[in-house]
Amino acid sequence: MPGWSPAACSRVWNLRCGRPAEAGIRDYDLFYFDASDLSAEAEQRVDDRVQRHFANLPVRIETKNQARVHTWYEGWFGASYAASTCSRDGIDRFLVECTCVGLQARAGAPVLYAPFGLDDLYGGLLVPNARCPAPLLYAAKAADYQHRWPWLTVLNRVSVPA
Repeated sequence: MPGWSPAACSRVWNLRCGRPAEAGIRDYDLFYFDASDLSAEAEQRVDDRVQRHFANLPVRIETKNQARVHTWYEGWFGASYAASTCSRDGIDRFLVECTCVGLQARAGAPVLYAPFGLDDLYGGLLVPNARCPAPLLYAAKAADYQHRWPWLTVLNRVSVPA
């Protein structure tokens, strides 16, 4: 399932507070799941294709294979990360619940995946995701979001995964 990045959530927040949709968006995340080759080189080949395809866009597209996140996450973020079995596993473990949203292209209409729903996204409520218990990473992410969108509400409670 290709993903809808937190940058897409940023678009929602921008529009809600009257900013241009693209304001302050650093990049978009495009992710996929391919467990057949977990090498950085394979991921780079996919990213190279994506970069060529979207070269005309004024924003960077970050391409990540969700099947290999566990191979680099701890070294990069300092927190453990279990191997995923599908892209939805990655979506389920985004740090902030309301950013756990995926959109998969399908013939006819895209398929939306939002395990925590969309109410908190539209309401600007940031809640740490118990499926990715990393309080320091959550605090940094929430602070960054609130710096850019001061109207967001940051909660430090952890909900129980379904």
